[in-house]
Amino acid sequence: QVFTFNTVEIKVRPSVKVKNGAPMSVVCHADISKSTDFQLKHNFTVFKDGKLVFMTVSDKGDAQYEVAIARSSDTGEYECTVEAGGKTKSSKSLHVWVTGMTKPILTAEKREVLEGEVVKLRCELPEEVPPLYFFFRKIKMNSTPKEKLVFEPYRNFSVVEFPVEEGDNILQFDCFGRRNVKLEFESSEHSNKTLVTVREPFIKPTLNAKPSSNITEGDRIQFECSTVVARMRDIEIILQKNKTILNSVRDEKLLKYSAVATLEDSGEYLCKVEQGRASKTTKLNVVVAELFPKPTLAASLNKLDENKELTLSCSISGFRRANFSILRKNSNGDIWLKNSRNLTMRVNVNDTGSYICKAEVKGIVKESKPVRINVYAPVSKPTLSVVNGLPEVVLGKPLQLICRSVTGTPPITFTFHKGNEVKKIVINDTYAMFLDENIRQNDKRGYKCDARNNHSSGMKTSNILNITVIVPIRNASLGSIPYGEVEDGSETAFLCSVKEGSWPIHFRIFRKTDHEVLLFEKIENADRVLWHKKAMNRQDTGTYYCMASNRANVDVKSHPITISVILAAWQKGLIAAFVIIPITGAVALTLWWFLCKKKKGNEWFPSICLVTNVSALATNLTSEKLTRQHNDGDYYSGSGYIEDSENHMKSTDESKGPDLESAEVEYTEVEVSTLDPHR
Repeated sequence: QVFTFNTVEIKVRPSVKVKNGAPMSVVCHADISKSTDFQLKHNFTVFKDGKLVFMTVSDKGDAQYEVAIARSSDTGEYECTVEAGGKTKSSKSLHVWVTGMTKPILTAEKREVLEGEVVKLRCELPEEVPPLYFFFRKIKMNSTPKEKLVFEPYRNFSVVEFPVEEGDNILQFDCFGRRNVKLEFESSEHSNKTLVTVREPFIKPTLNAKPSSNITEGDRIQFECSTVVARMRDIEIILQKNKTILNSVRDEKLLKYSAVATLEDSGEYLCKVEQGRASKTTKLNVVVAELFPKPTLAASLNKLDENKELTLSCSISGFRRANFSILRKNSNGDIWLKNSRNLTMRVNVNDTGSYICKAEVKGIVKESKPVRINVYAPVSKPTLSVVNGLPEVVLGKPLQLICRSVTGTPPITFTFHKGNEVKKIVINDTYAMFLDENIRQNDKRGYKCDARNNHSSGMKTSNILNITVIVPIRNASLGSIPYGEVEDGSETAFLCSVKEGSWPIHFRIFRKTDHEVLLFEKIENADRVLWHKKAMNRQDTGTYYCMASNRANVDVKSHPITISVILAAWQKGLIAAFVIIPITGAVALTLWWFLCKKKKGNEWFPSICLVTNVSALATNLTSEKLTRQHNDGDYYSGSGYIEDSENHMKSTDESKGPDLESAEVEYTEVEVSTLDPHR
């Protein structure tokens, strides 16, 4: 009995979209091929969203899962699995959408509430499966409904609260639900409407002004604010003007407030009654007529020199019966000067400031606008100096000057001059800065500054400040006489010079071997310095250079030169006497030994070699060696030069001597008798 699954299919009747409340059938079909016709038990299992919803056993290839009344909760992914004879096969998943949602049910916790309280509502979608969206609506007559949205991921109901506001009387509420199916939203129908009645906890307050809302400055005005309440506890009445609380009472039905009216009291007043969340307001506009205008303060002069006379006068247009006083403004409180409409005084610098006058009629005090008085002391003669102290500047560097007046009432106007040219105008208190960024070698170097303020004495001018322009060192060079090779014990002259630079110049000469050694330094009011090294020795061999600097504080280094200390002529002769002569003698003896042999027949006979000119040869060789001399008539210079002559020192090295001439050895053979062997 051989069989195999061809396919397993799942279908929904009447369609994959089923109306809410309609019947629905989920059919599972197994297509199986058999080797013979035999009975086979099939185990059918239907899953929805991965959860088992139906199971049956049949000897047929079909099974049907019946849903008599389809609900929104039946929406989902369906899948069928068939097991037979130890073999299992599943169908592809099929999405079923039960369209339409159940009607929500809305309930209210209270059907009658007070203003300031809240209405608690509960909306439920029976037979629906979360996640769900709930929409609650508060409906008032002749107004747009207010709506609240609540998302419920885990339950099929939601609870919200709506505050009851001032003016609410009869309210209606409803709700509806919404869900998301395959990225599509589906909404339920609206619930039943629930009616809620609203009662006032107190009536709108009444606000009155006595004697009336139109009064004159100096009159006393009284405000009264009252209400009728259902429950006295936690009631509060507040009186405000421009958001400023003037007075308040608690657990009372009446508020009173009085004050002497001024022009500033004109405006809108607000009475507010609060209890819990409930609040009601009433507004009243009050106009206060002016009793007299503000006074005016006049000054004889607003800007004047110290020790001059100042007169201040206070007046009211069209009104003379008033009590006047003149004061000076101060941050710690106004300073009283005189109870009068006029004040005359001789001023000093400390009297600079703002002055006012006050006028009082029937207890109403009014203040004039402040008048500014400036008293000036003359400026002192300004001093002009360089910020860093010294009256000098390096060529190409900026020059910063400061002009200062020790005395003088600010603001002071400072004017900077370079030569006869105005460079900058600065207004400041006691000093001003000037930066000259374009310093050239041929500039006019006389600077001065002017200072003036509003004092009648006029302008003061500083002394002329002359600035020294320091030219930095340029192109240092080092030369020597002799140059290159110097005999041991001889004198050498070193010349360090610069092409350009302001005096005095600090010259330094260094020798560099394993480390740098300072050999010579000197400060000169010249562009060169000459140093004589008296006796050179072998330790003076090395590389030499010089450095030059001035007040520009820039060290300029020359190119290096190399000095080699060699043996002097007498040292060479001494070496020849002790080394070359013995060598020459040894050579002569060797020649004599080879040349004085005589071979006669097959026997050797002793010969007496008379060597002549051996002494002459030795003397000649020695004298030839000693006649090689080093001529030291040469001049050497380094990479530098001397400006005034514009002639570079040149060096030559000629050291020539005569070639050695070969000397011939003269000899003579002499025959002698054979010696008697017995003698």
